[in-house]
Amino acid sequence: MPADQFVIGVDYGTDSVRSVIVNARNGHELASSVFNYPRWQQGLYCNPAQNQFRQHPLDYIEGLEQTIKDCIRKAGPEVASAVKAIAVDTTGSTPVAVNNAGMPLALTPGFENNPNAMFVLWKDHTGVKEAGEINEHAGKFDINYLQYVGGIYSSEWFWAKLLHVLRTDGLVRKACYTWVEHCDWIPFLLTGGTDADHIKRGRCSAGHKAIWSEAFGGYPPDEFFSSLDPLLKGYAAGLPKETYTSDQSAGTLGTEWAKRLGLSSDVIVGVGAFDAHMGAVGGQIEPYHLSKVMGTSTCDMLVAPKADFEHKLVRGICGQVDGSVIPGMIGMEAGQSAFGDTYAWFRKLLEWPLQFVDDAELRDKISSKIIPELSKQAAALPLDEDAELAVDWLNGRRTPDANQLLKGAITGLSLGSDAPRVFRSLAEATCFGAKNIVERFRSEGVPVKGLIGIGGVAKKSPYIMQMMADVMQMPIRIHQFEHTCALGAAMFAATAASIYPKVEDAMHAMGGGFDKEYFPDGNKAGFYEKRYRRYLELGKYIEHEKNS
Repeated sequence: MPADQFVIGVDYGTDSVRSVIVNARNGHELASSVFNYPRWQQGLYCNPAQNQFRQHPLDYIEGLEQTIKDCIRKAGPEVASAVKAIAVDTTGSTPVAVNNAGMPLALTPGFENNPNAMFVLWKDHTGVKEAGEINEHAGKFDINYLQYVGGIYSSEWFWAKLLHVLRTDGLVRKACYTWVEHCDWIPFLLTGGTDADHIKRGRCSAGHKAIWSEAFGGYPPDEFFSSLDPLLKGYAAGLPKETYTSDQSAGTLGTEWAKRLGLSSDVIVGVGAFDAHMGAVGGQIEPYHLSKVMGTSTCDMLVAPKADFEHKLVRGICGQVDGSVIPGMIGMEAGQSAFGDTYAWFRKLLEWPLQFVDDAELRDKISSKIIPELSKQAAALPLDEDAELAVDWLNGRRTPDANQLLKGAITGLSLGSDAPRVFRSLAEATCFGAKNIVERFRSEGVPVKGLIGIGGVAKKSPYIMQMMADVMQMPIRIHQFEHTCALGAAMFAATAASIYPKVEDAMHAMGGGFDKEYFPDGNKAGFYEKRYRRYLELGKYIEHEKNS
């Protein structure tokens, strides 16, 4: 292949969007750029006390333009002329109400500041009641329509969020033509789409969050949804039965965006997917190796040959979908609703007195030292089976067995419980939650042969990664690329542009390998196993109390 072919990967995270320009021949990064969402940083349109988290489409559009243009400026005009493709990953399920032109309602007159007209972020749990109704309703049908999403529908997903917004906001309900996932809308935007019926729906988002399956010939029938609530009538019927894997093209760059970005209108735009799915490819996932994308939450991806999964269903995970990660393989998703968010919550708790400090530079300096210093002091503490113990459900439980009504807990507190000891209990809880996911896969007959760590926590937190290896009693390899999800998007872009025939070929050529590996300390195996069993017991107690 010619040496000078370049691709762009765009990764939309919870707090920011990042873009990279990568040499498709070897995966070498030429430029990267990060844009923090300004409205999100101000806390606009969110109400954490009600688990409402909304993001304005302008944050996404401004970030898309600024990061790509910044990358092109850094890489130079000769690189811009050789860019062949762009692919995008996003958080999910993060859907939005659009009109018949495919325009998010928040970009139309009268809805500019209406949170219900904005993207409903993955961690928004305002639809928890609706998710419960979907689960109860599914039991009334001869076909188990939830069988490929682990048997439990989550409030973090498409239909629960759609129904909640339709019930809540009559103006949005009247103006809404259909709902679109963030990862499907950005390619539609880039290709200049003007008809919502022509949006290419990705296999990843449809299969894992919207109950799409080839076994059903698409989505469950309209009667499944309309008998749950008449407000849903027509929505499923209006969705296309065909979905697309992310190695395929969504079209070419539209005239407007080609001009805005300074790129050719011949640039291929790939079908979108969720961040962890493309991140798993960027992190060079292997069959039966759990790829852990560790950021504000975790998404744990596992791929397996289709032949191994005939008549096999895994309970309590976020779905098993043919081609959702690597086309031709079964992609499975699990994860934790709070991971980095757990540490961020504790840091903010400790930062509370800093609001009385007028010196902003001093506040930032102190804040930046909290987690590293906590990690250092927590690592120096002696092992203690009776130490403080926590459960990591601060944002509910994603897997195993989704239940977003659950809450976190810390027990065993005493007057000797200082900040490092409490932090240690939170770190243990996140690692125990990860172990519970691995145990669920294994109990369902799915082996987990190794761990791959991706994301900010994986690269920046040696203390937590070593604890993860010790708790799991498995090595964990940390991928070397800083923006691994964006790299995965770039790999899919290269495949969509036919630079490589298969995603696996792009992954092999463009992957840079691993720069760190943490090995388990066998001397700690017994200690952490006892602590893990206590974690499970505490979790059962919390769940029982919540349900009683």
